[in-house]
Amino acid sequence: MERRLTGDFQSLRSGEAITALAARICEEAGPSLRIMEVCGGHTHVIMHYGLHQLLPDGISFLHGPGCPVCIMPKGRIDHAIALARQEGVILVTLGDMMRVPGSESSLILERAGGRDVRTVYSPLEVLKIAGANPEKRIVYFAIGFETTAPLTAALVDRVLKEERENIFFHVNHVLISPALHAIMADDHVKVQAFIAPGHVSVITGAGIYRSIAAQYEVPIVVSGFEPVDLLESVLMIVRQAAEGRREVEIQYDRAVDFEGNPKAQELMERYFVPRKSFSWRGIGSIPESGLRLKEEYARFDAEIVYEDVLPVGEPCEHPACLCGEVLRGKAEPLHCTLFGKGCTPDHPAGACMVSSEGACNAYYRFRQV
Repeated sequence: MERRLTGDFQSLRSGEAITALAARICEEAGPSLRIMEVCGGHTHVIMHYGLHQLLPDGISFLHGPGCPVCIMPKGRIDHAIALARQEGVILVTLGDMMRVPGSESSLILERAGGRDVRTVYSPLEVLKIAGANPEKRIVYFAIGFETTAPLTAALVDRVLKEERENIFFHVNHVLISPALHAIMADDHVKVQAFIAPGHVSVITGAGIYRSIAAQYEVPIVVSGFEPVDLLESVLMIVRQAAEGRREVEIQYDRAVDFEGNPKAQELMERYFVPRKSFSWRGIGSIPESGLRLKEEYARFDAEIVYEDVLPVGEPCEHPACLCGEVLRGKAEPLHCTLFGKGCTPDHPAGACMVSSEGACNAYYRFRQV
């Protein structure tokens, strides 16, 4: 069967290509197919280009837990706030984390109140901050899936080699495969196929999804991030369903293979180990779904160094917030009574509205009224 469909198209945003792929999907699709696009970047492309409106009624998109900001529980945000309040600490993190609400505050409110909270585009920028502030303790609040974990590991590597003594890590990296297992293990699961995240898969390789496809009998296609990429991935899923196949395929083969990046994987394994469990916002605790520093690097682990001042337990979410239901594919953002009223990008009640990859943020910015 012909697998690649876009070789003759001039652009991955070509209107002609989008129209042609949508027509093929409409011709070949069966009566019903619920596809979860795991990555928030995919959600934004779908909403931005209105791809969901081009597909037959039987095909629907469910929005998954692939936004690292969205899945960060309040308890971890409260840790960041507690660290930022410590004398002599500069807390450093990525920009989207600033407005995620904790129990009573957020990092942007802490900075407005005089705490030294800074954002970076790359973890290696922490080295410059530490060098310019030798009298301070720099705590890097690290987030992200396997995409960004190697960058944090590279920072750990530099800290060790350069014998830095004032850089510490609060590690919140999470793993995609355990989350997909948790979703599919739900008795009320609706997912019939997955569009897997391209960026994560560059690091991990597409091979990590084989056990999921086999165990739960679902097609999985690793997709790129342009509208033609996503429609091609949908068509590949439609054809798998029609042929009774439940396999892992790679649409994004210009960047992804089945093995992934061995150097990045080795760097992660050198400094991190899986936690026994990690709590995902709105989903709950998932075994071995998060990473932490290995015990031999405990002197750099902010969770150990500042253990006495970090809050314990997981606070409750806003009772009306459906972020957790959205992340599990059980609800759409428009089902939430807070959407666009008590929850907007400027005044978010839940993390799905905060992040540039959040499903609620995408609906707010691009939905048709």
